[in-house]
Amino acid sequence: MNSFTGKTVVITGAASGMGRAYAQLFAKEDCKLALCDFDAKGLSETVSLLTSGSCNEVYSEAFDISDRDAVYLFAENVKAEFGNAHVVINNAGIEGNNSPVWAMPDESYERVMAVNFNGVVYGTRAFLPQLLEQGEAAIVNVSSIFGLVGTPNNSDYCASKFAVRGFTEALMVELSQSHVQVHLVHPGGIDTNITRAQESQDFRKKFLTTAPEDICSYVMKGIIKNKPRMVYGNNGFRTWLGTRLLSTKNMQKLLWKEMSPVINMVDYTKRILGK
Repeated sequence: MNSFTGKTVVITGAASGMGRAYAQLFAKEDCKLALCDFDAKGLSETVSLLTSGSCNEVYSEAFDISDRDAVYLFAENVKAEFGNAHVVINNAGIEGNNSPVWAMPDESYERVMAVNFNGVVYGTRAFLPQLLEQGEAAIVNVSSIFGLVGTPNNSDYCASKFAVRGFTEALMVELSQSHVQVHLVHPGGIDTNITRAQESQDFRKKFLTTAPEDICSYVMKGIIKNKPRMVYGNNGFRTWLGTRLLSTKNMQKLLWKEMSPVINMVDYTKRILGK
């Protein structure tokens, strides 16, 4: 993709964090923006920020990205408003339950997979016919560094982000002979409000230190350069390198050393450590 100017860009999870940062940066490129989020208030604030500036072509809808019918209707409405999309950024996501496997509610796996994985699948499939009709187009699916390694108390979240990774890597091959670029993003520790639970705050202070604007700017440059995989953010490159150089056993030891000080150990002392 040579330029974003005049392009229609779809961003899910646009109410805050990376989604809002993407919207603000693409607005500076004179793009038409189609935004969605479950958080209607936050989404309205994003739209207000954009329209108070120089961006006047903004379309938004508040709905749950795990609602397949709502996603497909959104795609139809975007086409009616702006024509076919050029760039789709499947960014929306939620945190997990912050519990080990034996203490994790079944409902958490279902909900996290519904939003973090199904939402990406629906967003991709709903807009892909539009992208295929364009002369140049791009899909950006957001995984995580937790889509590179499994970490304690995050099995629900990791499962969803590994699923995004597998889905997107398959899509890369399937669309390799087309003009549609496919990008897989593995954010490291990005300072967003995805970690809202009280038990996540120690983790947030230690790891979530990279500004959303920084990774979004990096990804936009990566789209222009057509980089298939992008790893960026606190501990991002270190984690990726570890998966390449360390044995599984040594990686497990390193992850436990890094993560155990910031996770709730109650369930471990009850079931594993016998205290």
